[in-house]
Amino acid sequence: MSTTVTEPETIGSIDWQEINLYRFFAFVLAPPTPDCYTFLSQPVVPSALADLWNKLGCEGAFPGFAWLSTYELYESAYIALFEVGVPEPPVPLFESAHNKSRPAQEIALENTYFYGVLGLKSDPSRGVPDYLITQLEFLSALRYLAEHTPDEEIAVSLLRAESEFIGRHLLNWIPDAVAKLNQSGAPGFPVLMTLLERFIKN
Repeated sequence: MSTTVTEPETIGSIDWQEINLYRFFAFVLAPPTPDCYTFLSQPVVPSALADLWNKLGCEGAFPGFAWLSTYELYESAYIALFEVGVPEPPVPLFESAHNKSRPAQEIALENTYFYGVLGLKSDPSRGVPDYLITQLEFLSALRYLAEHTPDEEIAVSLLRAESEFIGRHLLNWIPDAVAKLNQSGAPGFPVLMTLLERFIKN
């Protein structure tokens, strides 16, 4: 499963009511790219994210959004947090690393089953089926289809599948990942993941 996530050149043009937030979070939490670094480096980003924080009803005051001063620092921070570590990274971005209530293979198979509902397959070269970005891309596709089908019954069914997938998968591990990130002292990423957590809880 693969979608190309593109964002506007300036975050000031974002209408949070209109944007597909699944795609937004897939873009900002995916492996580093120059486009994402440039996007998050814009001076207006902190105020735009503070606005999203309030719109989503996050608890407490917005903590601020400090970003990394160079692309190299962004890339190394991402790798150190999400991709490298012994026996695993500090905050792996896949469900089975956090949800130990079921075997990893079972979690992967259930994710794959959900993707199959839309005839989608995860791309093994980009990550395992329970990888965060794959999950967000699937939810993005579900939401898009639900909002653009003329058949109300199908729309209701797709929204039900969206809610079930979030409940069975993302809510089982995103809060744990947020807690770990909040203890990491890393800039930027804890705020982005906290916003994602609130969004899926809503």
